[in-house]
Amino acid sequence: MATELHEAICMAKQERHKNLFLNYRNLNKFPVELLKDEGLQFLERLYMKRNSLTTLPENLAQKLPNLIELYLHSNNIVMVPEDIGELSRLRSLDLSDNALLFLCPEIGRLRSLRHLRLANNQLEALPSEVGELQELESLDVSRNRLICLPARLHRCRSLQYLTADRNQLRHLPRHLCLLSSLNELSLSANRLTSLPPDLGRSRELRFVFVDYNVELKGLPSYLYNKVIGCNGCGTSDVLPEGVAVLGGAAGLGVPLPPEVKLLAWESERVAPLEELAMRSLHRTHLQDPHDLVLPRSLQERLFCPLGHCPRCGQPMFTSAYPKAFPLRDTTLGGVHHRSAVSFVAYCCSSRCLQMFDLQG
Repeated sequence: MATELHEAICMAKQERHKNLFLNYRNLNKFPVELLKDEGLQFLERLYMKRNSLTTLPENLAQKLPNLIELYLHSNNIVMVPEDIGELSRLRSLDLSDNALLFLCPEIGRLRSLRHLRLANNQLEALPSEVGELQELESLDVSRNRLICLPARLHRCRSLQYLTADRNQLRHLPRHLCLLSSLNELSLSANRLTSLPPDLGRSRELRFVFVDYNVELKGLPSYLYNKVIGCNGCGTSDVLPEGVAVLGGAAGLGVPLPPEVKLLAWESERVAPLEELAMRSLHRTHLQDPHDLVLPRSLQERLFCPLGHCPRCGQPMFTSAYPKAFPLRDTTLGGVHHRSAVSFVAYCCSSRCLQMFDLQG
């Protein structure tokens, strides 16, 4: 086996191969032949799937500087060296089915990266620097131990496919609704209790899968015209402590997104004072964003509101007029018969709430 490996690498060096296949070699160390002298400066694709690697060399980028694709699926890699950020041409990185406990912030320096696969590891968090990957098109972090996703992920302006199934996510940052290129979002088998009110507002987002989030009882009304998967949702009668619930006969015990500070009701003709003040500030800020000097937290709220009224598009910041539409009573009831969820419209006024029609 060692002789075959040596011959394969020597041939790749001599013939200046752009692709090198070292899959299924039972390697427990990175081959030193790849790192000798100047390394393989011309190599573009390295396949090392299904070996027993535990680490990567610190000088990987120095010896293999022109890598475009790196496939390390099904090894035992625990951590990735900081040097990984020097692979400036890397477009595809597959670290699925390893033993990663931590992802270094330098991953955010891979500015050419388009596909990042981290499924089936032991990650409990992602570095916020992932948000610097502006060319990233697909991200798979399913089957990890993630409790949350970084809010800065919304900066991945090219992201089209986000898969985070089988983690421990309880909620999503509302900033993810700003992912203007996102086409498919998969969050099945997590611990979600709510979704951001604006999720689905983007026309590009067409597929949303949240199956088997048993504590999730409410879907934003924007998702009604999307392709959704919600089997097994809302089947738990027990919610985590501290989770606010949309009560009343129309609420059906739907947990509220954490951003909703106050609910207004159909009988209340005027929105709460704090909400009216925020809307006025927002209008002023839009007219001349440089005219107001605001605290950073307030700027953040103006940049990414709680949600937008599904009837008129008015941004909301602290409160909303909610109304629940049980899925079983809609045209989708027959398709999702194993689900106990409601679509929830978060409107800006009692007038919009009265006029809003989920089904058109």
